[in-house]
Amino acid sequence: MKVKNIISLVVIVALWLPVSFSAIACDACKKQQPKLLQGITHGSGPDSNWDYLIVSAMVIITVYSAYAAIKCLVKPKEKNYQDIKNVIFN
Repeated sequence: MKVKNIISLVVIVALWLPVSFSAIACDACKKQQPKLLQGITHGSGPDSNWDYLIVSAMVIITVYSAYAAIKCLVKPKEKNYQDIKNVIFN
């Protein structure tokens, strides 16, 4: 039960951070950004469609890596009680 609470907290914080930082972007940066990114980032914004493709690929890889790491921690396949994952849970 404790692990589920920690995972829930991480998900809530991950969803809350982009919302809280969107209020920080200045007015000049908001005018330079495309509609999709207005109020989220500073600077001039993406130069081409390749930037969106690269960032999308990085997001997919990062989300999959986080999912795989959490899955391995929550349900370890090792049954040995001396394994490091079982020591952490105990």
